[in-house]
Amino acid sequence: MQNINKILKLVLSFCLCQLSFAQVSNDLQKKESEYYKIITVPIPNDVILEVGGLSLTDDDKLGVSTRRGDVWLIDKPYSQSPTYKRYAHGLHEPLGLAYKASGFYLSQRGELTRLEDKNNDGVADVYKTVYSWPLSGNYHEYSYGPKFMKNGDMLVTLNLGWIGHGASLVKWRGWMLKITPEGAMTPIATGLRSPAGYAINGDGDIFYTENQGDWVGSGRMTHLEVGDFAGNPEGLRWTGEAESPIKNLKFEDIEPESGLTLYEYAKKVPALKAPAIWFPHTILGISTSDMLYDTTKGKFGPFEGQIFVGDQGHSKIMRVYMEKVNGVYQGASFGFKEGFSSGILRMIWGSDNSMFVGMTSRGWSSTGKEDYGLQRLEWTGKTPFEIKTMNALADGFKLEFTKPVNKKMAEDTASYKLTTFTYLYHLTYGSPIEDQQSAMIHKAEVSEDGMSVKLTVHGMRLGFIHQLEIPNLKSTTGELLLHNTGYYTLNEVPGGVLKSSQMNEMKTSGKVVDQPKRVTKIPSAWAGKIDKKLLVGTIPGLKYDVTELVVDRNSKIELTLNNNDDMLHNVVVTKTGADTPTKVGEMALNLGLDGPDLNYVPNSDLVLFHTGIVGPESSEKIYFQAPSEPGTYWIVCTFPGHSMTMRAKFIVK
Repeated sequence: MQNINKILKLVLSFCLCQLSFAQVSNDLQKKESEYYKIITVPIPNDVILEVGGLSLTDDDKLGVSTRRGDVWLIDKPYSQSPTYKRYAHGLHEPLGLAYKASGFYLSQRGELTRLEDKNNDGVADVYKTVYSWPLSGNYHEYSYGPKFMKNGDMLVTLNLGWIGHGASLVKWRGWMLKITPEGAMTPIATGLRSPAGYAINGDGDIFYTENQGDWVGSGRMTHLEVGDFAGNPEGLRWTGEAESPIKNLKFEDIEPESGLTLYEYAKKVPALKAPAIWFPHTILGISTSDMLYDTTKGKFGPFEGQIFVGDQGHSKIMRVYMEKVNGVYQGASFGFKEGFSSGILRMIWGSDNSMFVGMTSRGWSSTGKEDYGLQRLEWTGKTPFEIKTMNALADGFKLEFTKPVNKKMAEDTASYKLTTFTYLYHLTYGSPIEDQQSAMIHKAEVSEDGMSVKLTVHGMRLGFIHQLEIPNLKSTTGELLLHNTGYYTLNEVPGGVLKSSQMNEMKTSGKVVDQPKRVTKIPSAWAGKIDKKLLVGTIPGLKYDVTELVVDRNSKIELTLNNNDDMLHNVVVTKTGADTPTKVGEMALNLGLDGPDLNYVPNSDLVLFHTGIVGPESSEKIYFQAPSEPGTYWIVCTFPGHSMTMRAKFIVK
């Protein structure tokens, strides 16, 4: 009987896994579309619109810069019959665009450029260098912007190069620069790795978004001030320059493996700025991009003043509520809208208060299957039931909702689940989820109008992400929350001291997950005999360096994954079936916070053998016996966002 129960549990678990991430995602997209709908802007067949930048002209035409070096001017971009005219070409991968004083400004790889149409024929006559910076020729040296400040000066950001790890190979790589219209440059801040998105709020404060990578445990948003160091030490190589606002911090001053979090390390290095917002990796995107403040004054829904953040890899938009506590910015991130056609890189407001979304996936891949795209996001006028704001208290959080809550459900502390976790600050690419603990909701007090709830919490921790889940709470009209999870980055609390610290010393067991399908030592039963050694490498663009591997059935295999890419990868050998890699990849996406512990490999019968997650410039060997049944099996990378393109055939003869 016990064996039957075990089998039934396994069958049930397998069936639940088949309710794949794609299904869940599609259901969510359908619900989201009741409130925000995506409208595709038609693109002519002969226009390759890999969007790098977006900007509206004074007469409401849409300028679009592309990764291929063009700038297009789109008339009637709100209609289904827009007209395209190429305004400029021959540029070097511009990844930004701004319009001011009857001309466009953009950052090419090596310079900030102004484009002007002197004779008003819709084509640029003048390509003027405003300011230039050196290039090493490294493929990873992207440049972004500009963004205009209130005084007319411009901000640009410069990506690090890539050699082994992120590298500042030439001056000012990894920096944010301020440039006047006349071409005078002032360095502002460094520690940037891949600063594709940044914005200036109404108070003139600057924020930028960062992607997971070296020194970056997960996607994040940081408030930048003059002289700030945001975390990646490569840019510190230039602090000896006369123009540098950072004088007493050098590259070699930062420990590559301190064992600390970024929040903790910032206590040792005053210039180091802890993030205002974390976006948990693979849960709220994998590749944060543009930022857009809601300045529509309620014409785009109930989130005025909040920030929308795009994600290139997951083709979606997140929402951020920000507050300032003790002079420090922090806040909560939420899901907002999924289902865009390609990887989101740029977002701007249209004159009709819809949001233009510009996209590209070339070389980077995305869950949106198109290579590029241009879409608009419109509010339907219906208000979703959402957690509108999440404010930190000294002993908990105050939640505000967009609609009145069911008071009985909201007063039940069992309606809430709070988990705290963080990431390591180290040279290594990314970070596993660290020190995950449960906090306790001690009390839930609902306001008289039902629009807010005060949660008293035991187990809050400064410097940690607080994941709040409210899966079953309903509004007074019976609606479930459209997005029921928020992630609050807690740097400060009002008054400066946590009142509920008695549970702060709770520790998890530090679980080690047994994965029997990952065998990293040659089995003793093989007596040292290996029939075939296989080598799988990686190449840019989320691909293995092999398209197929051929082995004999029942042969004893040593497989080495040699990861010479700049991302994290694994090798998962799956069963036969053309759609099997897709299914396994979707299951991996659905692992949530457990993903890192499981090497993003789901516990499924579809998985035969696998490596762990292998970092850049690293390798791992695994051992297994090939299936006895001939056929076409698959190898696939199940790191979230990779499985659609990173796969190869595993042929058993």
